Amino acid sequence: MLIRGSTLKVHNLWIVLLIYVFLQEYLVAPLVVPSSNCYVFDNTSHIYDFTSWIGHPFEYDGKDSDTVLRFCKDVESRSQTGYVDFGRFDSFNNFVAGSGDVNFVQGFYNGDLTSCEQSYDKLGRTAQVNIVCGNCLTGACKGELGCVCNVTYDSTCRVIVELAIPCEKQRGPRIFEGFTVGFHPRSWEVVSNGMTQLGFEKIHHEFSFGTEQTRVSLYMTAISSVSSLVGKPVLKVYPENGLDVKLSGSGTNGSPPTTLSPTMLNLDLMCEKARATPYEVSISIPVKGHEPIDFTLTKICDYRQDRKENATRGWATFGIFSCIFIVMLTLICCGGFIYKARVEHQHGLDALPGMTILSACLEAVTGGGGGGYSRVEDLNSTFINQASWERRPVSAQGSQGTSDRKYGAI
Repeated sequence: MLIRGSTLKVHNLWIVLLIYVFLQEYLVAPLVVPSSNCYVFDNTSHIYDFTSWIGHPFEYDGKDSDTVLRFCKDVESRSQTGYVDFGRFDSFNNFVAGSGDVNFVQGFYNGDLTSCEQSYDKLGRTAQVNIVCGNCLTGACKGELGCVCNVTYDSTCRVIVELAIPCEKQRGPRIFEGFTVGFHPRSWEVVSNGMTQLGFEKIHHEFSFGTEQTRVSLYMTAISSVSSLVGKPVLKVYPENGLDVKLSGSGTNGSPPTTLSPTMLNLDLMCEKARATPYEVSISIPVKGHEPIDFTLTKICDYRQDRKENATRGWATFGIFSCIFIVMLTLICCGGFIYKARVEHQHGLDALPGMTILSACLEAVTGGGGGGYSRVEDLNSTFINQASWERRPVSAQGSQGTSDRKYGAI
């Protein structure tokens, strides 16, 4: 019984390990940018997402008026005379990490302008919210989402609110801040500030690349002080068969990307098999000490494609054989010319290989007339015969004179 029980435990352990490996391999979600602007990074680059807290009210009872903070929305002062707006939340660098006992700082601007026309940058009434993760220094907060510890009015145009909230559940992974991936050297359509943008976190048909687009170029940039932490990208294609993907560029070797010299990652996508649904190309870029950068590209394959090198391979082969043929033909002609000139003692065009055959062909085409090629000796013989025919009397006289002479006469 003990042996059987231990066997079952080992079997269950293997099942748990396989499930864990499967989850790590396929169910690891990329670090997607939050759906709202109500998020912040702490001093260790961990992200805190407070999207679910947007609009939650925190009230503070004062002597003359009450202060109401609506999280990531606005700050108001409420009294018998009415409401006074002390600013609205804006995501542009207005939710940042704090220092000392303050974990985060929120800024609220563009409040009511009445009696505050000369305020800083003419932004009207403003508010600053100092957020502490935990409890107030004076005591515990009431409620699950914390409370306002203190409210201080610097002037009639500015208020400072101290807020204590629990932050453990909102803490996320460590983000590689400043890292971007885009389709241009200074863009961030795919990854912005270390977070995958919506549309590239999973398959989206409207973000897919068409069949005719065979190359996608990605540019990566990072802060130069931490650019050496970026590793080599890892590529996965699903389904594994049907789409041929090749990586090239400086980013493939893990070259450190900087803002002044972005690295390029080229993806050559060729459809080997048509498919009704897009192919999924997952790219993971490891970052030392941080969560990896994961994003997904999708490729539509309406028909099968052939690579350009395959299409031009036949012409390349033809060119190689043509060059070999020309070189061999040149060597043969030179060798034949040398052989006829040295051995057969032929000169000029007669020493060229194949001239006899060419002459015969020309003579056959021209009907055997004088249009064909004639050798030098043939020309000389023709000239001599013609001269002797024209000067026949002189030749006869010469021959007759010669026959009348006696042996030894001068």
